[in-house]
Amino acid sequence: MTDVEIFEIVNQFKAAQTVLTGGEPSLFIDEDFIKGLKKSTGRRVAIETNGTRKLPDGIDWVTVSPKSGMSVSGDTELKVDHADELKVVFTGQPLDPYFGLRCVGESTVMLLQPCFVDDEKQYKKNIADTVSAVLADPRWRLSLQTHRFIGVR
Repeated sequence: MTDVEIFEIVNQFKAAQTVLTGGEPSLFIDEDFIKGLKKSTGRRVAIETNGTRKLPDGIDWVTVSPKSGMSVSGDTELKVDHADELKVVFTGQPLDPYFGLRCVGESTVMLLQPCFVDDEKQYKKNIADTVSAVLADPRWRLSLQTHRFIGVR
């Protein structure tokens, strides 16, 4: 699809902003795409990224969802300098290192999300463990994948 075709499809839906997500959206966008999307839709543009690629200018809200191995001293290099939101999938890992990531600042919203697994008993445990971690450290907020609770895969 061309950028113009994408903009036309996006304009068919009413929304205050457009969120670029799914896979790693930074692989497919550049500054011209962001400018064109904003101009053609009049909307704010947000992105959810793993943070391993530099982002083009013009994005209004950046959510970094780091993957395993990405931390201050992790084996995956973080390329994003600023995150409005950091969304971490909780698997019981230490959480303090996330506050040292280069993209995290005083205003970054820190979200903790239970790791989804198909085993219902384990998933319920993951939810309980995540809630406990959030209650134990008020710097974190609970994030849930609503589609999991309503049965959309």
